[in-house]
Amino acid sequence: MRVGIVGAGGMGSVHSRHYRRIEGIELVIFDELAEKAQTLASNHDALLASSLDDLIRQSDVVDVCLPTDAHKPCALAAIAAGRHVFVEKPIAGSLSDASQMIEAADKAGVVLSVGQVVRFFPEFKAANKLVKEGKLGRPAAARTRRGGGAPKADWFLDHARSGGVIVDLAVHDFDWLRWTLGEVSHLYSRSVGIQDGVGLDYALTTLTFDSGAVAHVEATWMDPAGFRVTFEVCGSEGMVQYDSRQVPTLRTHQTTGVRNETQLSPADDPYFNQLTAFIRACRGEAPPAVTGYDGFMALSIALAALESARTGEVVRPTR
Repeated sequence: MRVGIVGAGGMGSVHSRHYRRIEGIELVIFDELAEKAQTLASNHDALLASSLDDLIRQSDVVDVCLPTDAHKPCALAAIAAGRHVFVEKPIAGSLSDASQMIEAADKAGVVLSVGQVVRFFPEFKAANKLVKEGKLGRPAAARTRRGGGAPKADWFLDHARSGGVIVDLAVHDFDWLRWTLGEVSHLYSRSVGIQDGVGLDYALTTLTFDSGAVAHVEATWMDPAGFRVTFEVCGSEGMVQYDSRQVPTLRTHQTTGVRNETQLSPADDPYFNQLTAFIRACRGEAPPAVTGYDGFMALSIALAALESARTGEVVRPTR
């Protein structure tokens, strides 16, 4: 199977490295900046494409590692040619764009998957399993925190393109919380960067789920101490905690006692497992681990949070 990667930046490099570890995969690279594409292709023994159309012609699968506002046209071109498509998160910049992508993939009978990679991080996966197996009892409250300094690429700080920390960063936790706790009924959000739409950002969003559980989602590009991720989920019979700056990283509190675990091992690499799951879906070996609709709903929560931060009102995500 030949995978075409569109975009030779940071995520394009990450994806290329992990695809090379999957048996039976060949790579094709395209980027508008030919020198970047050449370097990435040389590093990963990949073919070069002269254009997006050329890449699509040469590929069975197209992986879109471009800024969010470029996802839809690239994905639709690949889908129209009958190619399976993977797009980085968020799925698109608007729900209309996301819906068009999902509808096109459904009509073409191809896989459309979204890079909500947090589901594949071992600590987040373990906590999800604890909740779904009822080990924590009835979930009542959750808290997540994600962020660090500002991204280096300028387009991230242009909120009109990236959506700021709410759409680009917190979307990871919105997806994981929905996967873990179910659908979001309504939310309320505040953001530092929402007023001018440019520059650094911090946001805090409170989600209320259909089940009655609540969650607080903190996202920041204003932490000079470096990137950090934390979460906790509390239920009627226990609590699970995670802090990326602590070892052991995962701590579970139950009536039977407290257990500390370090989850990460070489086999646990989330990007490798994410792309392996996608390729398995393309080969018809398993359903997609993250569907286009999952990407749509994560974006819907994020855009509702953005609207709440702008208006100061409680907002219900579109379903």
